[in-house]
Amino acid sequence: MKAIAITLFLALACVVTKAQEFIPLWPKSRMPNTKGINVKDSASNERIYQVGTPGIYAFFTSKQENKGAAVLIIPGGGYSRLAYNISGYQLAKWFNTIGINAFVLIHRLPHSPDLREREKAPLQDAERAIRLIRSQAEEWKINIHKIGVMGSSAGGHLAATLGTIKDNYANIGDEIDNYNYRPDFMILISPVIDMGANAHKGSRENLLGPNPSAAMIEKYSLHKQVSNYTPPAFIAHAFNDKTVSPKNSLMFYEALLANNIPSSLHVFNQGGHAIALRNNPGSTNLWTTVCEQWLEELKILETLK
Repeated sequence: MKAIAITLFLALACVVTKAQEFIPLWPKSRMPNTKGINVKDSASNERIYQVGTPGIYAFFTSKQENKGAAVLIIPGGGYSRLAYNISGYQLAKWFNTIGINAFVLIHRLPHSPDLREREKAPLQDAERAIRLIRSQAEEWKINIHKIGVMGSSAGGHLAATLGTIKDNYANIGDEIDNYNYRPDFMILISPVIDMGANAHKGSRENLLGPNPSAAMIEKYSLHKQVSNYTPPAFIAHAFNDKTVSPKNSLMFYEALLANNIPSSLHVFNQGGHAIALRNNPGSTNLWTTVCEQWLEELKILETLK
């Protein structure tokens, strides 16, 4: 009986895994910023360490609950790996429960030997992902004006990059180029923002290299790039985060205020650098409730018509 139960469990696990569709971002042989080196995907312990085929895992909500909104989720990992489960899949399933379609981005990592310009690859993949979602919006029953981005830690940096840096790095000459890659909202959890004095040094070095120029540090210090182009943001951080200083979130929020971008900042007393979907200490566990209410305020959760 026990053996039968285990077999059924494994069968169900396979079905659930296959239910999440992987959609490559780029047509074969047309991926930008490549030397043509064949890079194999590499993963272990729920972390991805090398990405040869960037893409998105699609988590669709039910037809009955679909609010016509979508979010691109960018996992954290210091730009050296992707924690795709805890800061990707788990969050995607939560978004589905509130009627939002979710897409987990598996982007190229800056240390890939295939890249010509290391710092551009993650943003190229993120821009392409937003465009791809918009290109399929009618088929997927998504409002093209209700497509946002979420990121944790270094994933928060890439998410905020999408909402601040206007440079178009993703054109390849196909029809998807015609779609806008600006997100309509941002959700940033313990985000890396600064590449200067308050930088997470690992993220800075992994993204920009060991000796970045002053111009590169300036460009990727995202509080310095906020403008009227930037969409509204929800930001959650922990006061006792010893990995990414909460000053990153404060600096970004100050820039949002200065540019009159309606946003919401929450610095919780506990949580460190491990704010997750559930089982956070104390009041930090309220972040998902507050975030959902914020999405309601933005009318992202209005019922699809």
